[in-house]
Amino acid sequence: MIKRHTVLLGAGATMAAIPNGDKNGKKSSVMNNLFSELGMNYILKNVHLHTSSKNLEDIYSELASRPEHKDVVQVIEKSLYDYFASLEIPDYPTIYDYLILSLTGKDVIATFNWDPFLVQAIGRAQKYTNNIPQVCFLHGNVAVGFCEKDNIMGNIGMICRCGNALRPMKLLFPVKNKDYNSDMAISKSWKTLNNALEVAYMVTIFGYSAPKSDVEAVSMMKKAWGSVDKRNLEEIEIIDIRDEEEIVKSWNQFIHTHHYSYHTNFFESTLARCPRRTCEATFDRLMNCIWLDGSKGFKHTMKFSDIDKLTSDLIKEEGIVAKANANGKHIFLSNPYH
Repeated sequence: MIKRHTVLLGAGATMAAIPNGDKNGKKSSVMNNLFSELGMNYILKNVHLHTSSKNLEDIYSELASRPEHKDVVQVIEKSLYDYFASLEIPDYPTIYDYLILSLTGKDVIATFNWDPFLVQAIGRAQKYTNNIPQVCFLHGNVAVGFCEKDNIMGNIGMICRCGNALRPMKLLFPVKNKDYNSDMAISKSWKTLNNALEVAYMVTIFGYSAPKSDVEAVSMMKKAWGSVDKRNLEEIEIIDIRDEEEIVKSWNQFIHTHHYSYHTNFFESTLARCPRRTCEATFDRLMNCIWLDGSKGFKHTMKFSDIDKLTSDLIKEEGIVAKANANGKHIFLSNPYH
C-alpha cells in the first residue's frame, strides 16, 4: 500500500513562512490582535463591543449576531478579502516553497488560511515538477476560484471548460458555528481532507491550534481519523512554537500513545529533513530500525538553485517509478536518507 502524508496548516504556518512580511513588507496575522496587526482598528472605531477579546473570531461572531452591525460586518469581510488578496510571496524561497516540494502527488495539504502564498508557491514549484501534493482550502482562499456548474477549482479568473471565468471562492468567516456544507467548494475541500486522513500514514499539523470554538472542524477530522487505538502505526508530527505539553493536549485524541514528534521549527521536521520521501524515511526509521541522515534535506539558507539540485534526482526517480508501475512492475521509491 502506498503510504500517504497529510499536512494541516493554520495561521502559524503563514507567520513562519513570511516572518518579515510579504514581498512588499505586508504582514499576516493570527486571529488574536488581527485588527491591530493589519491596521484595521478604524473599522471598529464607532462600535461598542460587549466582548473584551481582541480575537477576530470573538469580535466577528458578536457583530454577526447583532443585526444593527450588518454594515460593519460587510466592511470587515471586504477589508479582509482585499487585504489578503493584495499579498505577494517574497522572491526568495519561503517555507511554503519547501513544503510543496517536500511532498508528492499522493499527499495532501489542507489549509485554513485565506492568504495566497501556498497557491503562489505551487506556481513556482511547477517549474520543477508537476508531481506535487493536492491542496484543499478549508475556509476558502483569495487566490482560488470555483465553477459550481462544472465543479472545477483552480486559480481565480482561470477559464473553465464551460467558457466562464472561475468565480472567487467564498471565504468562511470566523463565526463560532461554522457550516462546512453550506458552500460547494468548501464542502469539496473537506471531503478531500477527510479522504486523505482516512488513508494517511503521517499527519503533520503546522501552526494550527485546533481552537475549541471550532468544534465542527475538529469533529469532522476526528471522524475521518477514527479511533486512536486503530491508528497504532501512524505518526503525528506537530510544528508549533507553543509549549509541547499544551499543543499535545490539543491533539491527544489523534495521537496513539507516544506516536508523535514535536518541533518548533519547520526545518527540524520530517518534511524538511527527508523531502519527497517523508513516509518512506519514517517507515524505515520506525519499522526497519534504519538510522537516517537528516542532514541531506532542506536548509533555510537555500536558494532556488539549491532546491532544484537537491530534488532533481528524486523527481527523476519518481518519473521512472511511475512509468514502471503503469506497466505493472510495481516498483517502490527508494529512501535516500539512510
